[in-house]
Amino acid sequence: MLGPLSRTIHGVVDFTWPMVVISIVIIVSFRISYLAKTKEHVSIYKELLMLSFIIYILCLFQIVTFQDDTSWSSNNFIPLKEILRYHMGSRLFFKNVLGNMILFMPYGFFISYYLQNKKPHLTVFLTFIASISIEIVQMVIGRVFDIDDILLNVLGGFCGYYLYFFLSSLGEKAPNLLKKEWFLNIISIILLIGILMML
Repeated sequence: MLGPLSRTIHGVVDFTWPMVVISIVIIVSFRISYLAKTKEHVSIYKELLMLSFIIYILCLFQIVTFQDDTSWSSNNFIPLKEILRYHMGSRLFFKNVLGNMILFMPYGFFISYYLQNKKPHLTVFLTFIASISIEIVQMVIGRVFDIDDILLNVLGGFCGYYLYFFLSSLGEKAPNLLKKEWFLNIISIILLIGILMML
């Protein structure tokens, strides 16, 4: 089950890594220069979250504007038409159904975190706006418009909201030691190293 999903994730990493490396170098060097000049307090976990959000948006842009071969496909304005075409567990199911959901889970998480959103309505609305914008642009640049992608993206954003809500609830119940900035900084660095080693 995880094989097709893992291959899809590695395909995205292989496709986006040059842009990610260049973006990280530019953003981090600028941010360090800014912080050195202003002497602002630095919270590593907040800096890493913001960097992750920026890199995520750049990767999202690159993925959704990539000019692949879509000559076999056409615009879809009928809900569930494309979703029901894929066999559960197939490579195309993981790529097109789960892939579209997973693609927008970080979006739902990040906007809920930065807006301190306690209810899902705003997250769903903002995810819908982002997704429909992407689909319209894709149609204009020669790719296809697919209403099922919008449904899956919104569902992914909704899952991202609940991930934020779950982690936020855990954080409120956690002992004070686990809420300390130095502890969150250490956990962030460990997570970053773990992610880099997996790639």
